[in-house]
Amino acid sequence: MLNISKTKVTRMFRKSGCVMVVVLVGLMAMTVTASAEQRVGIVFSTGGLGDLSFNDAALHGLQKAKRDMGISFQFIEPKDVEHLEDHLIAFATENYDLVFAVGFQHESALKQVAQDFPHIKFAIVDSVVSAPNVSSLVFMEHDGSFLVGVLAGMMTESNIVGFVGGLEVPIIRKFQSGFEQGVGSVNPDARVLVDYAQSFRAPALGKELAISQNKRGADIVYHASGATGIGVIFAAQENGFYAIGVDSVQDHLAPGTVLTSMVKRVDVAVYETIRSLVEGDLQPGERHFGVAEGGVGTSDFQYTRDIIPQAVLDAVESAKTKIISGEIVVIDPTR
Repeated sequence: MLNISKTKVTRMFRKSGCVMVVVLVGLMAMTVTASAEQRVGIVFSTGGLGDLSFNDAALHGLQKAKRDMGISFQFIEPKDVEHLEDHLIAFATENYDLVFAVGFQHESALKQVAQDFPHIKFAIVDSVVSAPNVSSLVFMEHDGSFLVGVLAGMMTESNIVGFVGGLEVPIIRKFQSGFEQGVGSVNPDARVLVDYAQSFRAPALGKELAISQNKRGADIVYHASGATGIGVIFAAQENGFYAIGVDSVQDHLAPGTVLTSMVKRVDVAVYETIRSLVEGDLQPGERHFGVAEGGVGTSDFQYTRDIIPQAVLDAVESAKTKIISGEIVVIDPTR
């Protein structure tokens, strides 16, 4: 049962070698009540729930862990990056067994909070925080994006495809670069149009950008933009071109229009991290989720197997096998 609760937040400020404690009241959080030994807190990215993508995937992992392992959890949906540290502190001061920070935007805040609360276990998705009490969950987005790039490069009839990103930051450039590499590997004559919405919460702008790319010739548009991408998908559905979803399986949002989704299994990362906690072997450090680990890949083409030629599906599967074997090495633009 879901209940709204108010959370008190203790914020620590250093001044002249002293620690001053200020109590901030009024942050809203959603609590799932359950009798359980392990309590998990999670602060989502600023894209919020309902994105049918990144944050929703993390929530699914929590829900599965609750069903399978009997944990209880509480989450906060931040409205801006300025209060991320406050939100993390809220869970730490309540001595939660594990606190998740979902998204690269938490990196700076978590570095400080992890230092201030060394007895609390933390996990961050999509970034690396080197601390003895932090598990860093990192995905190989460029590898998964390469696969959907192969699909787009072989499926395009105009030799022009598009990419719509959310914020123009290193992690989203991994999606863009992997996609471009995949397209170029099978169709060197194809062009990739690139636009950034500078927001993960702007579906109307996503729709506008996708329509603009279609008018410039793109017949397939891949997005990595959270809720902004919902607009990309609906633009494709309404204007007769194809889209490629991201993070969660988005094929059902526009069956036959979404060729596939580059699935980033944030749910698996969250679930497996909680399982390690429950089993008593959660370790700090980096944990990587790539194609081989099932961390990234394509959806199962539920609605498009009759649209996509078998030769294209075979090429995608071949690329997957070669990435796993090391025969194909997709360049990570952030390294």
